[in-house]
Amino acid sequence: KLTVPDFCILPFIEGDGTGGDIWRSSVRVIDAAVEKAYAGKRKIEWKEVLAGEKAFKETGNWLPNETLEIIKDHLVAIKGPLTTPVGGGIRSLNVALRQQLDLYACVRPVRWFEGVPSPVKEPNKVEMCIFRENTEDIYAGIEFEAGTEDTRKFTDLMKANFPDRFKKVRFPDTSGFGIKPVSKEGTERIVRAAIEFAIANNQKSVTLVHKGNIMKFTEGGFMEWGYELARKEFNGELLDGGPWVKLPNGIIIKDVIADAFLQQILLRPEEYDVIATLNLNGDYVSDALAAQVGGIGIAPGANINYVTGHAIFEATHGTAPKYANQDKVNPSSVILSAVMMLDYMGWNEASKLILSGLEKAISNKRVTYDFHRLMEGATLLKCSEFGDEIIKSM
Repeated sequence: KLTVPDFCILPFIEGDGTGGDIWRSSVRVIDAAVEKAYAGKRKIEWKEVLAGEKAFKETGNWLPNETLEIIKDHLVAIKGPLTTPVGGGIRSLNVALRQQLDLYACVRPVRWFEGVPSPVKEPNKVEMCIFRENTEDIYAGIEFEAGTEDTRKFTDLMKANFPDRFKKVRFPDTSGFGIKPVSKEGTERIVRAAIEFAIANNQKSVTLVHKGNIMKFTEGGFMEWGYELARKEFNGELLDGGPWVKLPNGIIIKDVIADAFLQQILLRPEEYDVIATLNLNGDYVSDALAAQVGGIGIAPGANINYVTGHAIFEATHGTAPKYANQDKVNPSSVILSAVMMLDYMGWNEASKLILSGLEKAISNKRVTYDFHRLMEGATLLKCSEFGDEIIKSM
């Protein structure tokens, strides 16, 4: 459990593109909620740290070591969207932050706010929390580019030592290769986090989403290790002979194949509560679910290490540079990520104020352009004005 001082310092990364507009609106909302909830008895002092284009322009480094050290020291941080550098070096700043701080749990709660335009008939049935493993799978970045010397060495090794597997490579001379590590330890810590969340929040089920029918020793291993953890660590019992497991408190641990799950979230979303899955599946699933409740512009996210306490709360959308400095875009992703952050800190009174303000602003149809164009009779607000509306509605 975190020990949070009443007057705390939190690092923030403004973000690239629309990040500046979004942060200026979001920080006012956060500060107003903290002030209203605690009347000066608690306060956040914000400390800017650099990453992305702003860091590169000022330091020549996309992700300065100083930024990592400050976040390590302060444990909790929040960030806007970051540009992925073109060319060599860091593949993704977001992935680099997760890996270097070992933020193994990407947590993405998905819910619908009344009045938000949605492409599905009953978006109110979607209420899930996704726990996506953040450090393994093909996102580990172990790749071999076609035609390179490294790839020749890799294929020679594979041909010499694993000839039967090598025969399955259809065009070995022109193939690129990627390695997909999935470990028992990595599986256990993400599934443990998902089950503990389900217990703490009175959820009915945890679903292991995987493609183990095809990738038997990676995705299949994830499923098997997840069930094993539920039985051994949480005293689960096999349900009707298995493989599903029932915990003593009634929570069901179940699994579903990833492609079937993408159908189920459209057909029967109410049957799912907490999701535990690997990195690539989690990427697909979280964005697909976000689309059902109004789009990624309103989807919050967090990257957490529940052992060390380190956590970065973040916008889940891109930088949208064509809208930069236009005071136009929806700041809800960062604002809702701040709600998650305040809950993580135990400052629940402030987080509830932000949620109620956001809900009222949307139900009153006073929204930014992305919702305005889809809501009949809505009032168009700028990014900053939407922040004002949330504050007024707390």
